[in-house]
Amino acid sequence: MTPERFNECLQHIRWTPINIASALQCDLSWIEALEAGNEEVPNGLAGWLEALAQTHERSPPPPTFCQRRADIHS
Repeated sequence: MTPERFNECLQHIRWTPINIASALQCDLSWIEALEAGNEEVPNGLAGWLEALAQTHERSPPPPTFCQRRADIHS
């Protein structure tokens, strides 16, 4: 997986580097190295991210809820 695709997958999943570091319980510095291409993305991680990203690509959030607000009566 290229660093570009790694970052693209994170965008589709809507994860920041901090989010994925938390999910994987790993150092943020390792995630930053993957983002920059200074470390190779392991195959197992690449496959998992691809599966998640493809799911999000196929099923984007429904646009009917954009800009909805809570109707709070006080």
